[in-house]
Amino acid sequence: MIYVIAEVRVKPGTADKAIAAARACVAETVKEDGCVSYDMHRSVTDPERLVLVERWETHEALKRHFETPHFKAWRAAGPDFVAERKVEVVTPDKVERP
Repeated sequence: MIYVIAEVRVKPGTADKAIAAARACVAETVKEDGCVSYDMHRSVTDPERLVLVERWETHEALKRHFETPHFKAWRAAGPDFVAERKVEVVTPDKVERP
């Protein structure tokens, strides 16, 4: 099992736009082969902080996800609202920070 934990800090005043773009990506991602779960959470104490938690069956499934149109659209939209992004890929043997 592969876990991805992505923390996104959005620019002030852009959270609604970021959430809409993320929801579009999440809705398509959960349909992908190899996606076990994909959830987005907004911090209740910091409304400019989003956390996405993903579970994938394999690294190959995760790599395929990076090539999908909905993932590419999410990343392309990012400069409009992303101030900072931190991603960790957690596997049974290590934590990667791409």
